[in-house]
Amino acid sequence: MTTKKSKSKSKETTTRKDKVLLEVKNLTTHFFTQDGVVKAVDGITYNVHEGEVVGIVGESGCGKSVGAMSVMKIIPNPPGRIVDGSVTFEGEDLVSMNEARMREIRGNRIAMVFQEPMTSLNPVLTIGRQLTETLELHQGLKGEAGLDKAEELLDRVGIPEARQRLKDYPHQFSGGMRQRVMIAIALSCDPKLIIADEPTTALDVTIQAQILELMQGLAKDFGTALVIITHNLGVVARYADRVLVMYAGKIIEEGTAEEIFHNPTHAYTRGLLASVPRLDAEEHVRLQTIEGLPPDLIAPPPGCAFSPRRAMMGDYDCSKATTDLVEVSPEHWVANCPGCIEK
Repeated sequence: MTTKKSKSKSKETTTRKDKVLLEVKNLTTHFFTQDGVVKAVDGITYNVHEGEVVGIVGESGCGKSVGAMSVMKIIPNPPGRIVDGSVTFEGEDLVSMNEARMREIRGNRIAMVFQEPMTSLNPVLTIGRQLTETLELHQGLKGEAGLDKAEELLDRVGIPEARQRLKDYPHQFSGGMRQRVMIAIALSCDPKLIIADEPTTALDVTIQAQILELMQGLAKDFGTALVIITHNLGVVARYADRVLVMYAGKIIEEGTAEEIFHNPTHAYTRGLLASVPRLDAEEHVRLQTIEGLPPDLIAPPPGCAFSPRRAMMGDYDCSKATTDLVEVSPEHWVANCPGCIEK
């Protein structure tokens, strides 16, 4: 397999006609603990275009959620801190932005849907108040105007008897309905970007499908870009235009959803896909697993972080490999580790 020019150079010469909405460059977030420095996000670079759906996948602890919270600048400090890189949204650098300006963007131009709605919603405030609070802060809607808009938002996300439900509290809603409320809050100010962090993990399968279809439909209707963070590869296959595969705080493969699923190149990506049940598989086929555990991010292994687990899959030493991304086919990038790249 031939490799091409470096990621940084090629990204600057992209030929996509749609506008880059979010540009993340070398984003690095560390947590300073008593045991040492946890390199939770270690120099990730990617773009999100207007109206695009981007899926970010990987095992728990790979840095998916920390990367998203870094974009929103909601990393708890201490112990966490963005130590390097830039996040440019609509031409403004969020990393260097003061908190007052960031509050104008957070929840207004960029919204986030969290994994567990019951921990995100305030249990002592009505749903109506939690919706109108955002509308008052960012759009100046108060009184009946705010309530009318809140009712419209609940209608939009499929909650029946919306006006009456504005008076209810979060515990009076089911898990799926609470997540719909979270989506309504995220959509309240017509954001340009929604980051959904494991939005369906706490829901049963049928409700998961409804929520994801709802989010995709609303994103298309309003031209909103959507970043879906998940460990569910089925979600990515169905909804994402482009996929980022993360491991040990780094992006180790990136490409269109079609390319990633039909031509997975890194050993880790192939391992993830091999662990997913397939409808077209022969009967009694045992699912494969990736042996070993993700590395300790306080003291990650040298070179390719996947090297200890790659050694269990075959005889190859990745410890001296680089982690730079190289282009293996148009718009398909992979970490430059000869032992992990599919030959």
